[in-house]
Amino acid sequence: MPKSSKVTQREHSNEHVTESVADLLALEAPMDYKSSQMSMNMAGGGPPPIGKPDISPDLEDGRPAWNSKLEYILAQVGFSVGLGNVWRFPYLCQKNGGGAYLVPYFILLILIGIPLFFLELAVGQRIRRGSIGVWNYVYPRLGGIGVSSLMVCGFVGLYYNVIIGWSIFYFFQSFQYPLPWSDCPIRRNGSQAIVEPECEKSSATTYFWYRETLNITSTIADSGGLNWRMTLSLLAAWIIVCLAVIKGIQSSGKVMYFSSLFPYVVLFCFLVRGMFLKGAVDGIAHMFTPKLEIMLEPQVWREAATQVFFALGLGFGGVIAFSSYNKRDNNCHFDAVLVSIINFVTSILATLVVFAVLGFKANVMNEKCVVENAEKILGYLNSNVLSQDLIPPHVNFSHLTVSDYAEMYGVIKIVKEDSFAQLGLEPCLLEDELNKAGAVQGTGLAFIAFTEAMTHFPASPFWSVMFFFMLINLGLGSMIGTMTGITTPILDTFKIRKEVLTVGCCIVAFLCGLLFVQRSGNYFVTMFDDYSAGLPLTIVVILENISVAWIYGTKRQANSLTMLVKFMQDLEDMLGFRPSSIYFYLWKYVSPVCLIILISATVVEMAISPPGYNAWVQDLATERFQSYPPWALTMCFALIIVAMLPLPLVFIARHFNWIPDGSNKLSVSYRKSLAKEASNLEDETRFILGKNPSEAPSPMPSHRAYLGPGSTSPVELITNSTSISGYGSGYQTNPAPPKSES
Repeated sequence: MPKSSKVTQREHSNEHVTESVADLLALEAPMDYKSSQMSMNMAGGGPPPIGKPDISPDLEDGRPAWNSKLEYILAQVGFSVGLGNVWRFPYLCQKNGGGAYLVPYFILLILIGIPLFFLELAVGQRIRRGSIGVWNYVYPRLGGIGVSSLMVCGFVGLYYNVIIGWSIFYFFQSFQYPLPWSDCPIRRNGSQAIVEPECEKSSATTYFWYRETLNITSTIADSGGLNWRMTLSLLAAWIIVCLAVIKGIQSSGKVMYFSSLFPYVVLFCFLVRGMFLKGAVDGIAHMFTPKLEIMLEPQVWREAATQVFFALGLGFGGVIAFSSYNKRDNNCHFDAVLVSIINFVTSILATLVVFAVLGFKANVMNEKCVVENAEKILGYLNSNVLSQDLIPPHVNFSHLTVSDYAEMYGVIKIVKEDSFAQLGLEPCLLEDELNKAGAVQGTGLAFIAFTEAMTHFPASPFWSVMFFFMLINLGLGSMIGTMTGITTPILDTFKIRKEVLTVGCCIVAFLCGLLFVQRSGNYFVTMFDDYSAGLPLTIVVILENISVAWIYGTKRQANSLTMLVKFMQDLEDMLGFRPSSIYFYLWKYVSPVCLIILISATVVEMAISPPGYNAWVQDLATERFQSYPPWALTMCFALIIVAMLPLPLVFIARHFNWIPDGSNKLSVSYRKSLAKEASNLEDETRFILGKNPSEAPSPMPSHRAYLGPGSTSPVELITNSTSISGYGSGYQTNPAPPKSES
């Protein structure tokens, strides 16, 4: 038996039965001495063990469990790997120094990403509750952390599923050839056919996005009514999410096998196909050409920290909820490192795919630029504006290359220096096109830039179907985690059927989501994305960090152990080994400092950046920045306040004892396990006290003691249900030495 196992630890302890009380209060399964091998082999004979089946701790507390470790890992990967890996990370990488951006990103992943991800996995697995129950247990006055997480999950889920709805619409539109966004629509004006002016001024893919898909208004104040096609797409998205999570992890775990793995199949297919496209290497080289001078700018580190923070899904409660269904001895440290590395590698893979395709698009657009400007030069030659002597003799206009045009452009620019600007010629540099392509992020990348590139693919409908099916699966994996972060805390707190709760949440969310499928809905998506999650989530995570590093165990400790040392010991008991001491310093000092800097930088950016949105101006066929009207600005800050309001309210209410500490809001399954374990504890106590001290099994070592002097006996403490006011606040006992029963 390994040295770190609970049975072996009990063999070397100088404590007694009160340790199992601590185990029960700390949500650990107490050791059943009557059925243990140690009791059966005890010297001196003793009474024979009472025959009871060995019940798994996960079955004892009635909490559902993952069918396999693979399902759990896929669920965490599906939650953390989302749309941001495809359309946010490549943009930040290109913007902030190319390959040099990977250096600060990786450093911050090590300093704050993996430690905080490990922390959330550990507390969820240790306490086996959702986000509300976990933080009520750790420190009831900060129980608002879980409520704020739930609020943010709700806000994010509302608009995130709208993006899945857009992807569903594009998915079904992809089953036609040519693709509907490949060409501008033609309008008939009598006998004359003209190209749609709005499309001609922008592009076919841009027109299809803003006009055919969103049918967007020019301001946020003009709702324009519901867009019925987007409304149906949103309804389909919520039906899919509901079916995926209606049975809890029993249904979502099965869905994860496909939704988490299929995106990798598509990404590899796109990467292989993209590498054979002309210009793909140019795009990747542009992507990873390091700009070391940019790497030293503070803005780069702030954006890298923000991306690390959101890429792992910290603070949403989904990570905690998923891990709460694990076995108590699961190696969550390995899970944290594995999922973080998979997330990082996925971001790199998606970046390679995106810039291979965008490099192809940049080459196509650059060649188009060369053809258009060559036609201008031919016109100037025919009208004698330019002399034929300016054209190098080897240039052939019927087979004009990019290098030939660049040479011709340079000669004309030097000779016609005074009147060159009037000619309206463009340099047609590939670098400029790559910068334009790389500057696109978010919906612009997925629904405009990428769709335009795919129109030039052979068999373009196939690749379009694959791409948007991938986006649907990426979004679905994240939505399953988001919904789990909402439903698990509620199910842990209230007696309600998970099917009823899931359907009810999806119906309410769909009705609230109608805000985003108005013709002006895209502006509200931008608003919620900018204001509902960023600052509140960062504050939630720093409070999580402080709760564990500076508060955890303050009322349950003995021997004057520091709070974080107590948590490290609990991790050792749970994992079977002691995590590296580097986590002690990261959790206690490094991560809080990094998060404080990130919060400060976020507040400063919000203060200096004018709040507004990019409105689509139909007459100009372009986007233009507009400030939010007063009512919309009020709505922006209301999102932040509502998300963070539970933090001070719960703290004040529990400080003055206006509301109970929340830890008595146990799930029905946990109430049953309390009664069962209390009964077992009485038998256990009588059995142990009936032996001589030399024959009794030794409990845990002294450093594991959670209880101190000044409480009642452990049996009274557990069996008296009215005395259990909070398993998060702990109890203190000072038991007398074991005596034989008379």
